[in-house]
This record gives sequence, structure tokens and C-alpha cells, in this order.
Amino acid sequence: MSSLPERRGVDRRRLPRGGRRAEDHEGFAPLVMLVGDEPAIIDGSEAILAKLRFAVATSSSVDDALRVLPDLKPDLVVAGEGDEARLRTGTHVPVVVMNRGMQDNPEALIEAVRRSLRRAG
Repeated sequence: MSSLPERRGVDRRRLPRGGRRAEDHEGFAPLVMLVGDEPAIIDGSEAILAKLRFAVATSSSVDDALRVLPDLKPDLVVAGEGDEARLRTGTHVPVVVMNRGMQDNPEALIEAVRRSLRRAG
């Protein structure tokens, strides 16, 4: 017989986790900047990431993003295809390319963000 207390509730160990980890400082959440000119895609992506407790900033153009990147210091930038080259030039912030698969499948976006944050961390 086990001396461990019985667990109650749903087993959540295999469920995807959000942007915060147990070892993160209280109040810390990785900051993800979304860059794009399609409001529906940006708003949907922002809602998904925010629900998973990522801090999210948005920019409607690459020029605006490049202007605020030095002060904002995001942990990761998510940009549309074609915009990533300009964002990668002169910055050390990891960039994830938002492709059609991610637009149609939010889980693909979440996995790409998590993978890039793990690699950068």
C-alpha cells in the first residue's frame, strides 16, 4: 500500500502548458510580439497566446515593430512570411514565421512559440 496521498481531480500532466513555468518568477510571462497586417489573424493569435498566459504585444507593420523592439525587448517575435528577414536583420530576438498551417491550426502556432522559447532559453 502506498503512503502517498491520493490525487484528486483531472490528471493534467499530459495537457499542454502555457507560457509560464514553475521555475519562472512570480508575475513573469514570456513576451511574444505579433507582427502582421491582417487584424483577424493577429487578434486570434493574440487571444490564443494570452489565454495560455503569454504576455503579448502586437504591431501592424514591420517598421513599427523595428522601432519598438529595442525598448520592448520581447522574448520572441511571430511574423508573417516575407517579414521575417527584415526582423532578423540587426536583432537578436528569435523570429517564428507564421505560415498558413499556423493560421488554420492554433496548436501549430503554440508549439512553434514554445519550441523557439525553449531553444532561446
